[in-house]
Amino acid sequence: MTVYGFKVLTKTGEEKSLNDYNGKVLLIVNTATECGFTPQYKELEELYEKYNEKGLEILDFPCNQFGGQAPGTAEEIDEFCSLNFGTKFPRFAKIEVNGANATPLYKYLVSEKGFNGFNPKHKLAAVLEDMLGKVDPHFKKDPAIKWNFTKFLVDREGNVVERFEPTEDLSVVEEAIKKLI
Repeated sequence: MTVYGFKVLTKTGEEKSLNDYNGKVLLIVNTATECGFTPQYKELEELYEKYNEKGLEILDFPCNQFGGQAPGTAEEIDEFCSLNFGTKFPRFAKIEVNGANATPLYKYLVSEKGFNGFNPKHKLAAVLEDMLGKVDPHFKKDPAIKWNFTKFLVDREGNVVERFEPTEDLSVVEEAIKKLI
């Protein structure tokens, strides 16, 4: 099984097969518009502009599961991202990434690459660890998505090759992308 076997809903509610991206390098991201990591949209768009012609696609899945930080409709979220960050990469319908209502794509992604820790150099790493630790002292052993802007890197054959937590510097993500382009 690869990511190409999944179907997702577009921001307008139409079903789309991820097989449409067969042969592309994918960066799949769960996002939010009112998060401390929201400025990553700017860096993601820069990556998209730099590598899209070489075969990179960034797939944006808004998710409101973490602190209610992705309020609004898919249309409102799309407008916010376009106006504030100039994003042009594909944005999909709002989804859940954890729990009983998690979309099958995210269940698969998490099964392929579990949580690998926050980058301790990031200013929000300690905040996230403290907050998550209060809810679940064993959160580090759970493969689930921990917060907004978790990224999965997928090779041209549809295999999940790496997971980046939101605290990872996007220069590290870029280096991993360059190896696959």
